[in-house]
Amino acid sequence: MSNSGPPPRLAVVVSAIGIGALSAASLLATHGPLDVAVAVAAVALAVVALFRPVGAGLALGALAALSPVATPAATFAALSAARRRPLRGAVAVAAAGVAGHAVQGWWRPYPGLIYGWWLLLMAAAYAALLGWGVWAQGRHQLLLSLRERAWRAEAEQGRRVREARLAERTLIAREMHDVLAHRLSLLAMYAGALEYRPDAPPQRLAEAAGVLRLGVHQALDELREVIAVLRHEDTGAVRSLPDVPKLVEEAVAAGQTVHFHDGAGGPDVPPAVGRTAFRVVQEALTNARKHAAGQPVTVALRTDAGRLVIDVRNPVAQHVPDLSGAGVGLIGLTERVGLAGGTLEHAVTATGEFRLRAELPCRSE
Repeated sequence: MSNSGPPPRLAVVVSAIGIGALSAASLLATHGPLDVAVAVAAVALAVVALFRPVGAGLALGALAALSPVATPAATFAALSAARRRPLRGAVAVAAAGVAGHAVQGWWRPYPGLIYGWWLLLMAAAYAALLGWGVWAQGRHQLLLSLRERAWRAEAEQGRRVREARLAERTLIAREMHDVLAHRLSLLAMYAGALEYRPDAPPQRLAEAAGVLRLGVHQALDELREVIAVLRHEDTGAVRSLPDVPKLVEEAVAAGQTVHFHDGAGGPDVPPAVGRTAFRVVQEALTNARKHAAGQPVTVALRTDAGRLVIDVRNPVAQHVPDLSGAGVGLIGLTERVGLAGGTLEHAVTATGEFRLRAELPCRSE
């Protein structure tokens, strides 16, 4: 990789002035017509080296063979090529500079310095410029890479935040479905009774209206519990495994026939697993009311090899109503049970029963 962007205008101006000053200083020692022409060409090529360091550096290496006034511009081009171009081009410019100065030292020897030492010093100088430029380019690329990684990390963090928000919304939607589907199905059962018995005594109608009002308040309370759980608030009112008997009592009070067998034996169940178990039974009772109205439901809880087993069965109704969204609750429930480390199966058996079976991990003391 290379830094091939155009240099700023200030760098162009400063480089031209600096190379011009150094070339002018070199003319004080030698100021023949050839040296003046080489100085002018070297300053011009030094500016070009900011944009095309390899081509300008090769040309300046050739000018260095003609006059020492090209030395500042040639070394500048070597450094620029090492900083801005791949290593292969930078080595070519440095080799051209060494070769040019080797020719210069041969036909215009420096007074008081042996040619071998002159050539060694020039090679060392260009090697140092090459190493400095390559290090500077590597550092620049490292900073760019770190900056890009920081940008990617920030973008990844933003993506994770968006995914977390989406997951939270999905979780809220599932909790709302579980709570509202169960509670509203109870209310629908009471409302249906009122619809089919308009001639009921006023006292019975008042009692049914009171049950509807109580069911609405319970639905609101459960929605508050859902929000509290999702916000990680310890309200002490989270519906969990010990609340399953109360859930069954509510269903029986609403007119649903439920046979409940609690053989869990009080296992030490993690809170998340307990909430999941409660939702499994709640969804099973809700589905039975929707799709098998009037049919008895059997709910059985037991522990088996460190796992909580939930078995819910009910006869399949002869005429199943065509309800939109049927099966969506079971899909969400399967995902919920999977997240809790368990499994869920549901199917119609050969005896004409709909069976829902869930297994969840639990710890026994």
